Amino acid sequence: MNLSLQKANFGKRIIAGIFDGIFTGIIAVAVATVLSLLLGYDGYMSELNETYERYEAEYEVDLQITRQEFDKLSEQEQAEYTERLEALNQALAEDGEAAYTYNMLINLSLIILSLSLLLGVVAIEFVVPLLFGNGQTLGKKIFGIGVINSELIKVNNVQLFVRAVLGKFAIELMIPVCIIIMIFFNSIGILGAFVLIGIIIVQAVCVAVSRTNSLLHDTLAGTVAVDLASQRIFDTAEKKIEYINKLQAEQAARKDY
Repeated sequence: MNLSLQKANFGKRIIAGIFDGIFTGIIAVAVATVLSLLLGYDGYMSELNETYERYEAEYEVDLQITRQEFDKLSEQEQAEYTERLEALNQALAEDGEAAYTYNMLINLSLIILSLSLLLGVVAIEFVVPLLFGNGQTLGKKIFGIGVINSELIKVNNVQLFVRAVLGKFAIELMIPVCIIIMIFFNSIGILGAFVLIGIIIVQAVCVAVSRTNSLLHDTLAGTVAVDLASQRIFDTAEKKIEYINKLQAEQAARKDY
């Protein structure tokens, strides 16, 4: 067994991450389905769609019109269509009930997604490693990968929690998801794209610069993914010191001969 850090193959880490992402997604979808039913998400969606359909019929406007369809109209038809569209948008802005339904859909989308993803990540990235030991998720178990303290000591519960909840859920998953939702509902501008690009850049820098070539979640938690078959892992820092002292004593004894 080698006392040095035996980093797991990056390709295996990626594939294991894909497996874990699938398992997390299955749990998240199940939770989201239950929450959608409990919170009445479909009811708000149906109500908003009915409101849009009513305004479309009243102002003779198709909110789903494509650019190609719009370009086929004559200049006069385009001007009239644009005028009707502006009137529709003004009416929607003054419709308090429609605004309430729209805001409820945004809030419910964020609540459902955040809770479902949180439970999925906690289950796969925190609870499962506690059961398997050595920070192993289902994907890592398949490929013989473990997660340890960067000092070759067993990962503790606090590090696992920081890695899963702060690193993977909050920064790497929830921030991008929230931005995508806000982009979908047209409630954020170019700033959202800059934040997404920034997260990608930070991830690349962590992999390229860190001694362990770790992603952001491992960098924050002070952990590293290793090959369990060749990695020596110590239960505590004291055990590591004891082992090093033993090696040094053995080397000194051999020199005496």
